[in-house]
Amino acid sequence: QVQLVESGGGLVQAGGSLRLSCAASGRTFSLYGVGWFRQAPGKEREFVEGISWSGGSTIQADSVKGRFTISRDNAKNTVYLQMNSLKPEDTAVYYCAAIRGAYGNIWYQPARYEYWGQGTQVTVSS
Repeated sequence: QVQLVESGGGLVQAGGSLRLSCAASGRTFSLYGVGWFRQAPGKEREFVEGISWSGGSTIQADSVKGRFTISRDNAKNTVYLQMNSLKPEDTAVYYCAAIRGAYGNIWYQPARYEYWGQGTQVTVSS
């Protein structure tokens, strides 16, 4: 069993930065890849970025390339999402989720993730 708790969301002006954290409980967390998703009102949940269990491999959506960076510290059971150059269209609830055996397009599929956090709101003002 893995429990995930996101934090670090808030209100920021366009061009600003935020760092989200995804803190996990459960001794098997280091065996899971982690994906960040976001969901804006009236829109489907969208994959943002993912990181393998070891941290050695990452995958990123085109919409955030060059602006967002994912990392993890397995000693702290935490995954981070550094978000720079934020835009109003980045406004959404951000979720982290845990997955095993992800590769290729599987990262993009919410139904393949086993555990989800409750989400943290990110609002970017223009």
